[in-house]
Amino acid sequence: MALKVSDIGEKELINYILSKSSDIIPDDTAITKFSDTNLISTCDMLIASKHFPREMSYFQMGFKAVTVNVSDLAAMGANPIGFLLSIALPKDLEVNDFKKIIEGVVNACDYYKIPLIGGDTNEASEIIISGTALGVCDNPLMKDTSKVGDLICITGDIGLAALGFNLKEDNIYTKKALEPLARLKEGIIINNAGATSSTDITDGLASELYEMKPDSLGFMIYEEKIGISDEFKVISSELGLNYLDLILHVGEDFELLFTIDKDNDLDIDYIVIGEVNDSDRIQITLSNGEVRKIENRGYNHYVS
Repeated sequence: MALKVSDIGEKELINYILSKSSDIIPDDTAITKFSDTNLISTCDMLIASKHFPREMSYFQMGFKAVTVNVSDLAAMGANPIGFLLSIALPKDLEVNDFKKIIEGVVNACDYYKIPLIGGDTNEASEIIISGTALGVCDNPLMKDTSKVGDLICITGDIGLAALGFNLKEDNIYTKKALEPLARLKEGIIINNAGATSSTDITDGLASELYEMKPDSLGFMIYEEKIGISDEFKVISSELGLNYLDLILHVGEDFELLFTIDKDNDLDIDYIVIGEVNDSDRIQITLSNGEVRKIENRGYNHYVS
């Protein structure tokens, strides 16, 4: 039987592409030498049936299409310079709904101060929005460049979106799921403060930790430091969900996960969740003191 893409998943497909080009940098974005700085470029495609919950409005779809791309710029510590929008639409989509999508895109571009500079349109059986975000950065942050003793940090609470996808009523969890925001300003600040590595949390904390792990080094994070509220645990239990699974393996938070030296002058709110060590393992210390290996599992196109 022929091997199918669902047998290997998105990350293996990406690895195959990387193996065919020595010019691609395996990080959140492409990095191209540009005058006396670096051009930072990224693209992300969103498909209605895969990425937009039924509760998401057309405005929210447009806004999210910008957010997911800008979030990659944030992870590199880049300043945005332009956004390209390609959108495919069903023929029977109402024009007013199309206008709401574009309103969301334009509002997001205004919010992130990234100008909409071009794009393309086409026809499809469902809504498909593909964005390309461009930025510049003298010293872009990479994923796997942390060192022993660094703090492991996040720019805000995680797991809220994962829980929100399972709820119907309006609350902080559904808002995080339907209206995510990229941490663009924070990315620039942590880069200027000397962060040693960074990525954005889209596929789950566990998956991103494995993406960030340097050879021979390890990570230890602590459940108690993540700051999981009692309410979060109660709602998860009522829904029959494991709260740690939501925190570690779902994603869509768009918070930044970064490492930085203990002696830093970082001037933003952030949460220290662990530290880099030389264990060559990725582990979590649970609230009861048990140390457990973190499974390398997160959202994976074609498989999840």
